Amino acid sequence: MNTVAKLSAYGVALALVAGGAWAAGTAVGPFAGAAGLPGGEDAGHGDAHSGTVAEAAPTDEPGGLASSRGGYTLTPTTTTLTPGTNQPFSFRILGPDGAPVTAYDVEHEKRMHLIVVRRDTAGFQHVHPELAPDGVWSVPLALPEAGSYRVFADFKPTGGSASTLGVDVAAAGDFKPVEYQPSRVANVDGYQVRLDGELAPGKASKVTLTVTKDGRDVTDLQPYLGAYGHLVALRGGDLAYLHVHPDGEPGDGRTKPGPTVTFFAEVPSGGTYRLFLDFQHQGKVRTAEFTVATAGTPAPAASAPQNQTPPPAAGDGHGGHG
Repeated sequence: MNTVAKLSAYGVALALVAGGAWAAGTAVGPFAGAAGLPGGEDAGHGDAHSGTVAEAAPTDEPGGLASSRGGYTLTPTTTTLTPGTNQPFSFRILGPDGAPVTAYDVEHEKRMHLIVVRRDTAGFQHVHPELAPDGVWSVPLALPEAGSYRVFADFKPTGGSASTLGVDVAAAGDFKPVEYQPSRVANVDGYQVRLDGELAPGKASKVTLTVTKDGRDVTDLQPYLGAYGHLVALRGGDLAYLHVHPDGEPGDGRTKPGPTVTFFAEVPSGGTYRLFLDFQHQGKVRTAEFTVATAGTPAPAASAPQNQTPPPAAGDGHGGHG
């Protein structure tokens, strides 16, 4: 073999070696390092035992970012739905043995809380599926408009830890994303709800919601799922999930049915959060929405296009609480 041929062969071999190393690295994936995910209770699920402060358990990852965690996996029967129609949505929670889980503890009067929201945080819904003996959960679900939606399953398997798993489902069609300016006052069905308090990353923050109607305090809020209000916080960008509960509960001798509902929430990091308050009055559950940044988070550019009006929700405008 002449010199030119030898050099050519060497170059080809070198390229093959480099390509093989790149392929192997891609197959293995990036090195996780300190970002590995330990087991234990999911940080996205509020404390279901104290009844006073919703605290996040120590973990490297907030709730709802993974479809499988701690040995449990959220598996929907379909990941594609038709927007604008009411249709059944079903799923299973597979346990560490790979079989559907059929035993769950009751948490806040339900064995399963399902949160559904579009990736731009529009179209929020909080529903409660029914469990069949074979471990299949089912609920009628209407996605109001096209887009990619995140489904959060908030549950506690009997004998296991409380967990929040998340999975994406798609509604085909023309997707028009919504952007939100910071807002601490929400108007819904003639009610006005004001949010007071600051979110501080990594520690419990006191947040107070005040409900009024026609300029008057609402002092006869009705219990909903064992509380006068439920608050869900979603982090902008990745929709990290935090489900918190109020300070006190109906019938404890100190908690009044309005006009204020106080929460202690712990957000995992700085940034902008979308907050959704469910409250019940005169027999109907309503949702008030807020956009709140943690202290020190830069405000969005004034020139950025903003749309404060979310797409219409299906049904009664609340999203079908069950």
